[in-house]
Amino acid sequence: MDALRTPDERFNRLLDYPFEPHYIEVDGLRMHYVDEGPADAKPILMMHGEPSWSYLYRHMIPICAAAGHRVIAPDLIGFGKSDKPTDITDYSYQQHMDWMQSFLDQTGLTDITLVCQDWGSLLGLRLAAENPDRFRAIVLGNGMLPTGDQALPKAFQIWKNFAIYSPWFPIAKIIDTGSFKKLGPDEKRAYDAPFPNKKYKAGARAFPKLVPASPNDPATEANRAAWKVLEQWEKPFLTTFSNGDPVTRGGDKYVQERVPGAKGQPHVTLTGGHFLQEDSPVQFATAVNDLLARMDGGGLG
Repeated sequence: MDALRTPDERFNRLLDYPFEPHYIEVDGLRMHYVDEGPADAKPILMMHGEPSWSYLYRHMIPICAAAGHRVIAPDLIGFGKSDKPTDITDYSYQQHMDWMQSFLDQTGLTDITLVCQDWGSLLGLRLAAENPDRFRAIVLGNGMLPTGDQALPKAFQIWKNFAIYSPWFPIAKIIDTGSFKKLGPDEKRAYDAPFPNKKYKAGARAFPKLVPASPNDPATEANRAAWKVLEQWEKPFLTTFSNGDPVTRGGDKYVQERVPGAKGQPHVTLTGGHFLQEDSPVQFATAVNDLLARMDGGGLG
């Protein structure tokens, strides 16, 4: 497949993003990730979604690393500092899963705490369900694992049509609109940095139409199988949804009822829109740290 690599100078002097880059190769493509904190500590895997990149977690990474955790934040293929196939048909749900499975295998991560939102959840929850022995806990914020068996919110249908048909796909504006806070000019530059022009945006355009929307979607059977694992998941499962996301509203209650590991957890509702990492990063990171402190202190399994 043909792929583009965003010039490194696009990422020079980004606000609040001092992290050294790390790279591995998946399927002939270069994949970038942040790796902060003690190298021998149990890892937190922070997975971003659409149309963001690891910059979304810039305020949370130092907080969790300072608490003694190793924090891994990859850029999905098509996003951030990772390579970007140029044809929208190069992207599929299963292809993203294969890329992430390769990332997991090459990095050798175990005892993982997954932190995920948006498409980070569609991929991350599947990843955990398909590699349950490698994950010790899950923290889910504003995300879900749809199978196509339930109708998607109207707000999502509007977003899907916009991504497919709009001639204008302004990355920073999308994130700004999906947050309670208003992004500053430096933050907008950082979100736009991976995409010098429209040729780089195929991955971002592709994601909305890959969400399973019918029972015969190509990803339905694999997601149903993942749910069978999650319905037996006894390890800690914490929800940290925001109070202002029209797309995922109510998903936290749905998950809490289906996942055994969610029972008795101190679930929190954070203030914010869809991109709660922008609106409540300290509270989000603190919820993750508190969960791990309880686990490591013997309060949880």
